[in-house]
Amino acid sequence: MDQESAADLDPLTNQFASLNDLAPELASLQDLANRGSWRSILDKVARARSLSILTKPHDHLTYLSYNVLALAKLRRFPDAFTELDSLDDLDSLEYRYESYPQIYSNRSGSMVPFVLRWLHALIPIKLENRQEGMDRLYILLDFVRAKIKEREDSNKEASLKVWRRREVFVINFIVGQHLNSKEFSVCLDLIRDLFTGGCLDPVLLSKLGYIQMQIGDLEGAKVSFSKIEAMLNEEEKSNESLNEVELKNLVNRNKALMYLVGKDYVSAVRQYEECIERDHTDVVAINNKALCLMYLRDLSDSVKVLENALERLPTVALNENVVVNLCSMYELAYVNHSDIKRTLSNWIARVAPDDFDTSCTRI
Repeated sequence: MDQESAADLDPLTNQFASLNDLAPELASLQDLANRGSWRSILDKVARARSLSILTKPHDHLTYLSYNVLALAKLRRFPDAFTELDSLDDLDSLEYRYESYPQIYSNRSGSMVPFVLRWLHALIPIKLENRQEGMDRLYILLDFVRAKIKEREDSNKEASLKVWRRREVFVINFIVGQHLNSKEFSVCLDLIRDLFTGGCLDPVLLSKLGYIQMQIGDLEGAKVSFSKIEAMLNEEEKSNESLNEVELKNLVNRNKALMYLVGKDYVSAVRQYEECIERDHTDVVAINNKALCLMYLRDLSDSVKVLENALERLPTVALNENVVVNLCSMYELAYVNHSDIKRTLSNWIARVAPDDFDTSCTRI
């Protein structure tokens, strides 16, 4: 079994009692990642390497993956690239379990974590080498699809679902890159090709509708959004990547987008309020509700919406987009906005994860 899918399949196979069975102190590394303590991860990896506690080949790859991820989160992309450059070809025999029969007597396949393959494609893009990054993304997509084919042929349903989710994840990111360059036709081809293969992912359907809106095909967008809404009434949701609440909120947010096109901000606010009532952690809905209120010239309430979200849900709502929007509202609403933003900045310094970009307050 590939290490790439081991963590996803553990609860199903009961092959491992804990994350620490996969690599030394892996649970504590995962806990630090969940808390955004990326500098602590770098320290922990450096200490593990210096004390030589990593004894198996896959231990080194696991720790290297966390190290590269932490460097990327801290925007230290040249250092991340250097770390990745220390590796051989990711498909090398050096990184296969069967190359070490004395250590892994009953295992075969690649020991390269999926996140490492993902970072291998991402880092060149962050270093403004877009073409190399895009080439690697498409290679990664081919790799994922080969894994899907293998699992279809061997009827490994649990593992198949994992790889199908990864296919959607990679395509979603590739589409985002093409969208940034306004390469709309490529985006449409990618998504429709996936749908032709039988996948009807609601998130990608939503992105298809968004792209159709971008190119002025409002009727096409309505059709795409209506397909997502139809999923709410389907008994079989085998291709659904969202739970019921997430799917309902996606439907509401898409309806709000259509209202925004017509500048019907009041109706859009109602849609976002439905989302928030259903899930008070829906930061997209919270942020967009505040923006709609700002467009309605209700700056006082728009500020309250974002301030309340940051106060109630600091670990969820604290992201650069929310803070940028809140600071813009401060600048419009208050003469002494510099002092207010400085107070916000001091609070962020106390609660934010290591990778938060504090420059978004524009002080």
